[in-house]
Amino acid sequence: MPGTHGWKVWLPALLASGALLSTCQLPGPGVDATSATAFAGDPESLLPGTWLRESQAEGVSSRHVLALGPDHRFRESVRVVDATGHSDSYVHEGTWLFDGTNLKRKYTLMNGKPPSRLNLPFATFQITFDSPREFRGVDHIHRNEIDYRRVSDDTQP
Repeated sequence: MPGTHGWKVWLPALLASGALLSTCQLPGPGVDATSATAFAGDPESLLPGTWLRESQAEGVSSRHVLALGPDHRFRESVRVVDATGHSDSYVHEGTWLFDGTNLKRKYTLMNGKPPSRLNLPFATFQITFDSPREFRGVDHIHRNEIDYRRVSDDTQP
């Protein structure tokens, strides 16, 4: 009987495809997922969007909301709360680039004011993606480590 053994070939392939797709995480905009840990395309395409970093040390907590625009401009909103509950908020802006290894930010406004031309602030972190929705960074000069996760664009600091 010709054609009766075709399902024996296609059924295992179909089941394997379903298992693979069930492990995929949804990627960021414009990125095609190929598995849970790998994705097609340039890692730079994962960066545009809004990212959240929260930290706590010695009774002080901070919440950083970093919006990386596709035009390579960024806006960073920060809220710091001390041990007594007093809070301060800051908003910084500038430009960003990704060189294939490092996420680099050049600050052009620090809390609404241009920084000194003699001391332009930069932030450089070697980054790796844990998933299309999370990345880690290391500042090898200052020995800082950061963890960001993708959040909705309306997230507040």
